[in-house]
Amino acid sequence: MRYAQFVMGPAGSGKSTYCSTIQRHANDGRRNIEIVNLDPACENFNYQPIVDIRDLIQLDDAMEDEELHYGPNGGLIFCLEFLLENAEWLREQLCGGSDNECDGEPDDDYIIFDMPGQIELYTHLDTGKKLVKLLESWNFRLCGVFLIDSQFMTDGAKFISGTMAALSVMANMELPHINVLSKMDLLSKSARSQLDKYLEPDSHALLGEITNDSAWGRKHRRLSEAIGNLIEDFSLVRFTPLNIDDEENIADLLLTIDNIIQYGEDCDVKIRDDFDPPENEDQNDFLTDPDE
Repeated sequence: MRYAQFVMGPAGSGKSTYCSTIQRHANDGRRNIEIVNLDPACENFNYQPIVDIRDLIQLDDAMEDEELHYGPNGGLIFCLEFLLENAEWLREQLCGGSDNECDGEPDDDYIIFDMPGQIELYTHLDTGKKLVKLLESWNFRLCGVFLIDSQFMTDGAKFISGTMAALSVMANMELPHINVLSKMDLLSKSARSQLDKYLEPDSHALLGEITNDSAWGRKHRRLSEAIGNLIEDFSLVRFTPLNIDDEENIADLLLTIDNIIQYGEDCDVKIRDDFDPPENEDQNDFLTDPDE
């Protein structure tokens, strides 16, 4: 079994920073996590990917082609579809050209897939889902990680909007899923304290903000109430904050994801015989004479 995170989110939500932060944190703990870049438009990131989609196709290839003439959005979708059409290339990169080599050891094989910031790939198109099914067929156990910039979740209306986007991704991708509020380190203390009410949301308080602020909100109050009650009653969406300057926060988030994908549960439990005996000491010294 191989383990992986499928990192999604709108453009600018901090996906690449998240990937490099998790990798650095894991390396500090002597744990190996690799990153695969599947964003053909990405130019700079703070990690060295083991697989880079730009070696297969780049966004400029789709935009500058004389027959295609795609814009940035259509070009990104085309690049992911081109990747699916050339799945053999990706399998060779990940599995060394052999299906058997896709059966990695759980202790050593953990990959983060850094995805494009094209939200429709995950909300209603089937491109992202097809990629997930492909990875699952290669023995990957995946967790979807959906990032939203915490700086844009500062009032009830924006929170409901972000929550509906997260819910759409969860329903479309059909993956074990966690929602992350990124860039908490960039918030002021007052903004951070204000954001606390969105981590355990009270739909009635949030709806009060929406319906009282505008004529549109008052007119569509019943619709807003239905959405808010759906979110609260069924606990469909919850957000986990991420502060990349807080190592404990990063460790808690990684542990949550590990539990979701059951990482490490297949490892053998170490017993005393697995450890080296103390140097310059005879093991008989540890035996006790029953007559004493």
